[in-house]
Amino acid sequence: MRKINEIFYSLQGEGYHTGTPAVFVRFSGCNLRCSFCDTRHEEGVMMSDEEILQAVCRYPATLVILTGGEPSLFVDDTLVEMLHQVGKWVAMETNGTHKVPDNLDWITCSPKEGGELHIQRMDELKVVYQGQSLEPYESLPVRHRFLQPCSGANIAETVACVKSHPRWRLSLQAHKLIDIP
Repeated sequence: MRKINEIFYSLQGEGYHTGTPAVFVRFSGCNLRCSFCDTRHEEGVMMSDEEILQAVCRYPATLVILTGGEPSLFVDDTLVEMLHQVGKWVAMETNGTHKVPDNLDWITCSPKEGGELHIQRMDELKVVYQGQSLEPYESLPVRHRFLQPCSGANIAETVACVKSHPRWRLSLQAHKLIDIP
């Protein structure tokens, strides 16, 4: 059984896959406490893997995004393989502080203050920018680097930072800009 905050169908609003239809499986619970977190961790229902699979399969998207909270606390190779068996391409958005299943198709690492990285592979790095130095992230082995304003409040500062660090790209929370879940 896994504690699920919500399962919903929308468009990915951030990072590399922005605009792509996806089923989001939002787990409830996290090992960090970020002031800007958009998950209410006290909410959620316990669901079996079969119930999760059934809910995901209600939607036509191939892309499934495991998010949270912190999904690496709850997701294992078995759940990912079950999603693969029904034709899903499985991505995880993680803070990187715990090992993730080896059979994920895409890993977005969004490191947070106070969290030590414990993952070796990441396809995408998404840093919520609050004026911090990017130097700790420069040597990470990743092809796609995104800097995202914190809750849209510091867009000009984030744009200036991206312009000063051209290896990075700007990621806006498009789903919030166009008011979709």
